[in-house]
Amino acid sequence: MGKVAVVMDWGGTWVRSGVVDYDGNLLWHDRSLNKSGGTQSELITGAEEILSKALDWCRNRSVAGIGIAAAGPIDADSGIFYSPPNLQVLDGISLKDIWASKIKHPILVGNDATLAALGEYNYGSGLGSDDNIQRSRTLLYLTISTGVGGGVIDRGKMVLGAHGMAAEVGHIRIDSDDCAPICQCGNRGCLEALVSGTSIVNLFNLELKNVQDQASRSFWDNQTIDAKIILNAAYSGDLVASLVVNNLIRNLSDGITSLIHLFNPDLVVLGGGVSSSLTRLGHLEAIRHRVMSTLMSRRHKQFRIVPAKLGDNAGLIGAAHLVWEEYG
Repeated sequence: MGKVAVVMDWGGTWVRSGVVDYDGNLLWHDRSLNKSGGTQSELITGAEEILSKALDWCRNRSVAGIGIAAAGPIDADSGIFYSPPNLQVLDGISLKDIWASKIKHPILVGNDATLAALGEYNYGSGLGSDDNIQRSRTLLYLTISTGVGGGVIDRGKMVLGAHGMAAEVGHIRIDSDDCAPICQCGNRGCLEALVSGTSIVNLFNLELKNVQDQASRSFWDNQTIDAKIILNAAYSGDLVASLVVNNLIRNLSDGITSLIHLFNPDLVVLGGGVSSSLTRLGHLEAIRHRVMSTLMSRRHKQFRIVPAKLGDNAGLIGAAHLVWEEYG
């Protein structure tokens, strides 16, 4: 049996672990919820437990290294979190330091969306398709779920920045109004504050307060509201949900337009739970059309926009590729 990479993907809601072989095959995986309102110690303990499960699975396999994809900002060299909006209690913690004495294998760390982009580029959407589409040169990946993250792979190399924190796309400013929604990073009008699953629910609840029809309000009073339900309701014609989703499509399209002008990708890949719902309900064409109508040149318009092929596993597989690049 060949060597394997043990990997973890630590997001705002879930922490996942897995075992991946050199060909990008996910041999084993599991996940657990981050404890709601958990302390620093509780979150670290929960993540360590699920990472230990992956290591236990590998008792008869040789482990090349540990790859960790984490919701940033996180310094790729030191493994230190710097004010992570969706894992705030981990600010200042180094993932390398806390586990270095407990884990005998080398540990590599990266931003979760950047590593998801790496996974998609090498094993997913970036490979092209059966209709002879050439593989991507520059891939822009956006994950839209609890928060909004992104990564850029240019000719096979991650665009990292000086400290491994480039492409924090969720925090480009879309709405400069003084009344724009406040983002978890503390600023107003960020892309994350307008299109993430968390913000969709918040914006919907604000709109619902203005509804005069008591029957409509009563219907929603009996629902457990999340982004998926809101998107489905908009598809079925609910007026409040439709307003929120139309704004979501506009803001997401404007964000993608800015990112295409910045990075000039030939492939835009959308991952995360919100993106999955947008794809399932047929909204990708509306997004592509709005983006195309606002790009500045014909060359910028030479791109495709597609759903992620690797789904929730993109970060795990990208973290494994990071291990293979270093120790393979």
